[in-house]
Amino acid sequence: MAACFYAYSFLDDFVLLYPVYALLFADHGLSLWQISSLFVIWSLTSLLLEVPSGAWADAFSRRLLLCAGPLLTGVGFTLWILAPSYWAFAAGFVLWGAKGAFASGALEALVYEELGRAGAADRYARTLGRGRAAGTVGVMASMAAAAPVFAAGGYAAVGAASVASCLLGAAVATRFPEHRAAAAGAETVRARGQGPAGGEAAPDGEPPSGGNAGGSGSARRGDGQGASSGVDAGPPADADAGPDSGDPELGWVGTLRAGLAELRAEPSVRGALLLVPAVVAVWGSLDEYTPYLVREAGVADPAVPLYLLLIWAGAAAGGLLAGRVEERGRAARTPAGVLAALLAGSAVALAAGGLLGTAVGIALVGVAFGGFQVATVLAEARLQERITGPARATLTSLAGVGTDLGTIAVYGAYGLLGSAAGLGHGAAFAVCALPYLVVAPLLLRGRGRKRA
Repeated sequence: MAACFYAYSFLDDFVLLYPVYALLFADHGLSLWQISSLFVIWSLTSLLLEVPSGAWADAFSRRLLLCAGPLLTGVGFTLWILAPSYWAFAAGFVLWGAKGAFASGALEALVYEELGRAGAADRYARTLGRGRAAGTVGVMASMAAAAPVFAAGGYAAVGAASVASCLLGAAVATRFPEHRAAAAGAETVRARGQGPAGGEAAPDGEPPSGGNAGGSGSARRGDGQGASSGVDAGPPADADAGPDSGDPELGWVGTLRAGLAELRAEPSVRGALLLVPAVVAVWGSLDEYTPYLVREAGVADPAVPLYLLLIWAGAAAGGLLAGRVEERGRAARTPAGVLAALLAGSAVALAAGGLLGTAVGIALVGVAFGGFQVATVLAEARLQERITGPARATLTSLAGVGTDLGTIAVYGAYGLLGSAAGLGHGAAFAVCALPYLVVAPLLLRGRGRKRA
């Protein structure tokens, strides 16, 4: 299963159109506002379909959504190449946004539950980190391959290669295992506070009296993350048993209600869900501006891709190291402290790298992206471990909605920093590091309250 996950993650980001699609739009006469409107269409489609597709994945088949997503994207890319026009580009972005919504939540939920069934739920962070690294390598490989392929065959060649990658991704998705069974916790979630095994409701911030891994009493040991902190971090001490699976009998609406009920009833789930956008939104948005940061540092245009590869190498390294960091934090029983240190240290590296405005500064940004990648994996793994009911993909998709909204806010704030405040890209990167210096103390504060 892990090999399928790694291959799927690589192919998902191995899209040779990535580096050149903006040029494709401009070469076919689109204005700047038209291109911007396409990005808005892309984002809105993903936002609107995020939660409904997560509930659908919980109620029916996650693997089916993972197969369908790349096929939709492939159709969109085909439209771009065969009938390039504004409306064809818009349709392609709708399909691409649908694909993103289909995969968001469904992929993480499927991987976590299948690992749990194999008795390896405690390896989720390591597996997720490697998957993130595989995706980053896919981005880097597409950047390296796009130039020679484009030189040889133009947009048609890079488009055909991108469609081929989508088809391969759909084929790989058919190899994912998927075991669907009625969740032991379905009645629990309907009761809004009952334990997964029919036990009594637990007090705020405490686990239910029974259940499976990822949500059992043993898996939810006190790790310093109570409801008061507003964020949740740190893995459980024991995650050997298989996690709850989705309940096909609930249906789409029932699954959505079950997810919302669990979110209301479990402060630990709310905290873990809020932590994901708090970690991901800012640094996940800044990658769009890294070419401008590199150019501002005085790098000649032909060398910009090389420095971008340096930054993404840092992110890939972070994905590979995430599992080891998670295991050490669990062994030391200080997961919140580890996550807080990662966020604070990465924020300092990001700010320093932006302000230096040199090649060394770019390297520091790469270090920061590596640290944020580790923190992202830890936050996403913690969310999976906290979810106990049948709506795992639904709740993961809700975290994705929070991330999408945060990303849009960061885009707007970055634009204001550049236009209204007149800051350069380096200074804007430094300002964007500040939210992490707020989140890190909150993690430690919540940990201290829990111990008290």
